[in-house]
Amino acid sequence: MFQIILNFIKGVIGKMFSKGTIQDALNIEIAISSDMAKAITLFEKIYVNEAPWLKEDEVESLELGSSIANEFTRLTTLEMKSDITGSTRADFLNKQYQKVKDKLNENLEIGNAVGGLVFKPYVKDGQIYVDLVKGSCFYPTEFNSSGDIIAGIFTSQITKGNDIYTRLEYHKFYENPLENDINYIIKNVAYKSNNNSILGTKVDLIQISEWANIQEETAIQYVEKPLFSYYKPPVANNIEPESPVGVSVYARAINLIKEADRQWGRIVWEYEASEKAVYVDELATKPSQSKDKKQSFTVNKLKGRLYKTLNTGAEKSDFFKDYSPEIRDEALWRGLNKTLQRIEFNVGLAYGTLSEPNTVDKTATEIKSSKQRSYATVSKMQENLQKALENLIYAMDALTTLYNLAPQGNYEVSFNWDDSLIVDTEREQMLQMQEVNVGLRSKIKYIMFRYGLTEEQAKQELELINQEKQTNAEIFGFPKEE
Repeated sequence: MFQIILNFIKGVIGKMFSKGTIQDALNIEIAISSDMAKAITLFEKIYVNEAPWLKEDEVESLELGSSIANEFTRLTTLEMKSDITGSTRADFLNKQYQKVKDKLNENLEIGNAVGGLVFKPYVKDGQIYVDLVKGSCFYPTEFNSSGDIIAGIFTSQITKGNDIYTRLEYHKFYENPLENDINYIIKNVAYKSNNNSILGTKVDLIQISEWANIQEETAIQYVEKPLFSYYKPPVANNIEPESPVGVSVYARAINLIKEADRQWGRIVWEYEASEKAVYVDELATKPSQSKDKKQSFTVNKLKGRLYKTLNTGAEKSDFFKDYSPEIRDEALWRGLNKTLQRIEFNVGLAYGTLSEPNTVDKTATEIKSSKQRSYATVSKMQENLQKALENLIYAMDALTTLYNLAPQGNYEVSFNWDDSLIVDTEREQMLQMQEVNVGLRSKIKYIMFRYGLTEEQAKQELELINQEKQTNAEIFGFPKEE
C-alpha cells in the first residue's frame, strides 16, 4: 500500500500547478512565495529519491529523506491511543475517527517529509470521510494573527480517457461573520484539459459524475474554526522565516544529505574499483572464430568478471598480471558516519539512529542526553499532531450537525502518547503504584496514566472496581468497605 502511495507521489512531482495558475483561475492570492514553493518541491524530490544531485553526480540515494521522516513518524505514533467518548454523538464521531487513525502513519510520514499534512473531512452517504492531503497539494491563502491557516485551496484530479478534470476547492473562514451570521464559504470550480499541468477550460461540476452532487458554493453559519485541519512539523521555517507554512523535518540537513549520498557513491566506487582481477594477454585465452572468419579471444562467462583480456605484446612470462589493490574503505566509512551524526544533530534525532550506534553513547548519561534530543522533537510533534486532530474532530462535529448525521451531544477526546523513548515506563508505573498505596496520588489519576483514559472514563472504571469489591465482600460475608 505504501509503495502505491510513493509511486503516486512520484507521478505528480513536477505536474503540480504553479502558484500563478491557481491565482489567475480563482483571482485569489496564494500566501506562499516562489522560493517556498521550490523548497517544497525539493523536499518531495528528496523523499522519493529524485534529488537533483543523484543524477548530476551519478550516485545512488541512501534514502535518508524517507528514513528520517519514517523514524519521526514511528516515534510520534508509537502506541498512540486516542478515542472520542461521552455520548451517542461521540460514538458516531469515534467510528469515523478510528478510520483516520488507521491510515495516519503513512500519510504522516509524507507530511513530515514535505512539510505539512491537511485533514479535510467531507460527507458522503451519511458518513464522514477524511482526505489526508500532503502539503504540496494544498495552497494556503490566508493566515490569522496566530499564524493559523484560515483559508486555502485544495486540488484534485480525475482522468477519463484522454481528458483530465481538475477541481479547485476553496475554503474561507471569516473571523468576523458576514450577513446572516455566515462565516464560512466553500467554492468548487472544475476544469477540463488534456494536460495534467494545465487547468484548461472551465466546465460545470455536473458534467463529471463523481462531482455531480457537489455544490458550486456553500455558505455555513456559526462555525468557530476552519473545516479542515493543518499539521506541520515543529521545525522553524528558515527558508522564509515570516511564513507560517511548514518545512520538512530534514529541511536543515539537505546539504548534509547531499554529501552523505556523494560519500556513499565514493564507498561504492571504492569497492568496485578494488575488485580483484587478473589481466590476461590474448595469447593466453581460447581463440574463437566468428561467422566472418575473423579470430577473436574470449574468456569463460563465469570468469569474465575476474579475467580482463588485453593485447600487451608481452613475453610468455608476463601473460598474467594480478590486479589486487588495497581497499581504502575505513576512512570513507568514518567520513560517512560523521556526516550521518551531523544529520542526526541537525534534524533532532538521537545519535545512533542513522549512524553506527557502537561509536557513540558510551555512558548512561550520554545515552539519556542523546535520547533527550529525540524526545524533545517527538514531544513537540505529538503536540502539533494532537492539535491538528482536535481541530479535525471539531470539523467532523460541525459537519455532523450541518448534515444532521447524529443526535446532538457533547464529546471528550483522550490522547495517550508513548513516552518510553526517554522514560522507563515500567519503573514509572511502579513508582505511581507506590504513591497510590501511601496516599500521595489518587487512584483516578493512576488509572488515567496506566490505561490512557479520560477522567470520566477513569471514574467509571474505579466505580466498577468498588462495586465488584462490595459484591465479593457480600458473597463471603465480610463487612462492606466504605
